[in-house]
Amino acid sequence: MADDDEDDCMLAREALAESRLANELYLVRDGEELMDYLYRRGQYVDPIKSPRPGLILLDLNMPKKDGREALKEIKADPDLRRIPVVVLTTSKAEDDIYRSYDLGANSFITKPMTFNSLVEVIKVLGRYWFEIVELPLAGIGEGDGQPSS
Repeated sequence: MADDDEDDCMLAREALAESRLANELYLVRDGEELMDYLYRRGQYVDPIKSPRPGLILLDLNMPKKDGREALKEIKADPDLRRIPVVVLTTSKAEDDIYRSYDLGANSFITKPMTFNSLVEVIKVLGRYWFEIVELPLAGIGEGDGQPSS
C-alpha cells in the first residue's frame, strides 16, 4: 500500500485483519518509496523484507512522486506492469478516474468514509484479486505461487 496518510494506513491494516485475509500488508509513504520498494533499492534491497506485491493499493495524492507518476512508471516497466494496481484515493474527480485508467490502473476506488465500509472494500478486493482472478505467478510472489500484498 502506497499512502502518506498515517490514519488511512492504520485503518487499512485493521480492515485487512478484520476481513480475515492472510495477506501481509507492506506500507510505503510516497511514490518514490514505492518505486524503491518495487526495484529493491535502498532499505528495500532484502527480498524477504520486501517481497514482490501481488497487488498495489495506490493513493494518488502523495508527496515527492504522486500516485499518477508512480502508476505511469509501473505500467511502463515490463517487469512490473503485470502487478495489479488498485487506485484507492479520496478523489472523486472524473479527470483522476479517466487518467488512472488511461495510465493502466486495474481499478479505481474512492476511499470509504467509515471503517465498516473500508473493511467491506478490503474483503471484496482480497476475495476478487486473490481468490477469483488468475494472476501471473511472476506478479504474485516471484514464482512461488503464494500471493503477497
